[in-house]
Amino acid sequence: MGLKRTALFSAHQKLGAKLIDFGGWEMPVQYTSITDEHLAVRNAAGIFDISHMGEVTVSSAASAEFLNHVLTNDIRKLAPGLGQYTLMCNERGGVIDDLYAYQLSGGVYLLIVNASRTEADVAWLKAQWEKFPRRSEVNLTDASHNYSAVAVQGPRVKEFINNVFPNASVSAMRVNHVTDLKKNQIGGFKFENQSVLVSRTGYTGEDGFEITGEANAIVKIWDKILEIGAPFGIKPCGLGARDTLRTEVCYPLYGHELDEETTPIEAGVGFFVSLDKGEFIGRKVLVEQKANGTKKKLIAFKMTDKSAPPRPHYPIWANGASVGIVTSGTQSPSLNIGIGMGFVPPEFSKPDTKIEIEIRGKRFAAVVVKKPIYKKS
Repeated sequence: MGLKRTALFSAHQKLGAKLIDFGGWEMPVQYTSITDEHLAVRNAAGIFDISHMGEVTVSSAASAEFLNHVLTNDIRKLAPGLGQYTLMCNERGGVIDDLYAYQLSGGVYLLIVNASRTEADVAWLKAQWEKFPRRSEVNLTDASHNYSAVAVQGPRVKEFINNVFPNASVSAMRVNHVTDLKKNQIGGFKFENQSVLVSRTGYTGEDGFEITGEANAIVKIWDKILEIGAPFGIKPCGLGARDTLRTEVCYPLYGHELDEETTPIEAGVGFFVSLDKGEFIGRKVLVEQKANGTKKKLIAFKMTDKSAPPRPHYPIWANGASVGIVTSGTQSPSLNIGIGMGFVPPEFSKPDTKIEIEIRGKRFAAVVVKKPIYKKS
């Protein structure tokens, strides 16, 4: 089996991207350098190919009831045109995936799921649908093959994005301009007579937009954004910068901070669990953890010694003993120090707790810090 490629693959080749295997997809890790691309997003603008991510549509009369049974957040909070971050758990409270759920119109929902989890998610959703009493009133479709997507992120994006989509929205959230969308809102817009969805969310800690549509529209939108964004300092960005940006603001990545053995409470995303909405898969365990605490907690840390960057799977030490493991670690381009996240017992999770990270067999001093690690001044 060869690697899958997005519709933007030749655009990446043309731009001289370094390509890697990412969850079975051949994706750009960087074009110039990770630091260069990271700082473009923090200070100006960057565009990412996120076409590898999965899209699932859930619609019809019982769609909200079904989604509230399989997801942790309360889907009833979503009016048409609104989205929310949410998680899908197994009976043990372990995370099958973290995702974005949007209501596009009455009873029509779009789930944006992680690339590496699309098949597992669809299989899980289908298995739950089979057991759902009102399944005849729920249409569940893996629509991933119909969509490509880009994310355009950074403080200057709002200065030029309206020039890419000059007209008012035609569906979901009704606004006159793309920049009238508020955080977590989604609208349907026309681009050269093709329909696309534009949402104002992001995975970088910066303001920005995700654009989802058919492959040929997204290829043209990629080129158009790079052209119109050029005077504002936009750069194409790879997975490397995406990772350093999300680590600085402590956004979890599936397979690092989240997996089927880790609950949202342990991973510090309990805010997106609505325990009061009624029964849902995994609720029993999550109620118990909320009440009685957990055996592990996700921390953020900064290195206080000069060292090579911390990396995933490196041991975390405290009081002369190995107490935990790094889940994400990197050299922060914004702060110019080593940073990361990892799991430790709760007694070592308070900010200002001194810890050590074992890097290539040697231990280096670090300190637990409040999330996010990077805050805009």
